[in-house]
Amino acid sequence: MAKVFTITEGLENMGALRTGGQGSVYKGKRMGAIISAVKLLPTPIHTDNENDKNFRDFQNEVEKLKKVNEDPNPNVVKIINSGLTESGSFPFIEMEYIEGPDLEELLQAPNPPVFTIRETIKLATQLSNALAHCHRAGVKHGDIKSNNVKFNIDTGNYILLDFGLAVMSDEQRRSSLRHAGAVEFMAPEQHDGEMLFQSDIYSFGIIVYELLAGVVPFPLISKAESHRNQVMISHVEKSIPNLLELRQTRLPSDWSEKQRVTEINVPIWLQDIVGKCLEKSPSDRYTNGTDLHDAICNQIEQNPVQTETVLSNINDSSLASLQSENERLLAEISKYKQYFKSKMLLFIASLVLVCFLTFVGSSMIGTERTEKGASAESMDNAKKDSPKSLQNKSEDTIKKETKKPKKATPAKTKDGLINDVPEF
Repeated sequence: MAKVFTITEGLENMGALRTGGQGSVYKGKRMGAIISAVKLLPTPIHTDNENDKNFRDFQNEVEKLKKVNEDPNPNVVKIINSGLTESGSFPFIEMEYIEGPDLEELLQAPNPPVFTIRETIKLATQLSNALAHCHRAGVKHGDIKSNNVKFNIDTGNYILLDFGLAVMSDEQRRSSLRHAGAVEFMAPEQHDGEMLFQSDIYSFGIIVYELLAGVVPFPLISKAESHRNQVMISHVEKSIPNLLELRQTRLPSDWSEKQRVTEINVPIWLQDIVGKCLEKSPSDRYTNGTDLHDAICNQIEQNPVQTETVLSNINDSSLASLQSENERLLAEISKYKQYFKSKMLLFIASLVLVCFLTFVGSSMIGTERTEKGASAESMDNAKKDSPKSLQNKSEDTIKKETKKPKKATPAKTKDGLINDVPEF
């Protein structure tokens, strides 16, 4: 993407992310692979010295932002750098780039048009934590709206972005809010150019209201000046529309009846907190982000979102079905335990039998070897104890003793004939 202008040395302009009357947000790239978001303010500062009031005001507000980063907060975007652009002399704030959708995108199709109660409470807790952190540092955000809160897909946290209004002078801020501010989220006093801690509280209430109802209390039909004025007057004079009635009409049709019944029951304490945030008079709201955050945390502690709350909206037949399924699974687990137990016993028995047979076999081999050794020793002893004459018996003598007797020759008579008459 071609550069539109040079931001500052070592920071490449990769193109606009969002533009508006209060300034534009560009995607920046530092040396290497570091990606950042750069907020450019619309009013240039032509001299960068303390004698220029605009530059001095800008520097003062930047110093406040630095205090926000002294103690990093997981729900507040990190400020990396600030200064004036090399071309145009526009004040800029460089922030970390958060990968993920903003709240405005999360409320658009194909996502559900409303948040679940559980997710809304998570957002309320984390956004109030961000406000408490900023207000303790003395920083008023002034531009809290749904597209200035992002869901970080890497951490799962909601992050408060864009401190552009926070670094403007009072005069610049009044002009910016009147002509380009998000009037749907602005507190009544902001239309007169005031910006208080309670103004951030009011905008917080509008965001939570929008997540639950699926729409802000007073939507902006078009950007025409007459419509902007009409919304401003509504914030000052009109009552806030009933949140539950709007939520009921916007619950997703593909949610089950059980879920729809559960999700229409927005906790009373959450409705009360939203109502107090949206009071017309700043003095009737929470004093600052710390008071708001403490109130939310106390209510969560006193009214934990428990499994019993969900089960209370399930009909008896569904509950019986769940209990039956639970019993079946327990029976299956018991069966598998018995199976593995019998297998283990069989394995142990086989192992014992093998060991026993090995022992018996070894014993028999040892006994046989012992007997053979004893027999050989006995024969040796017998040889030692026998008469010397037997040992020295000549082979000829032995042969004579073992020689077969010769066949008898028949006796002859006087006349020389063989007498073959048997003797009696």
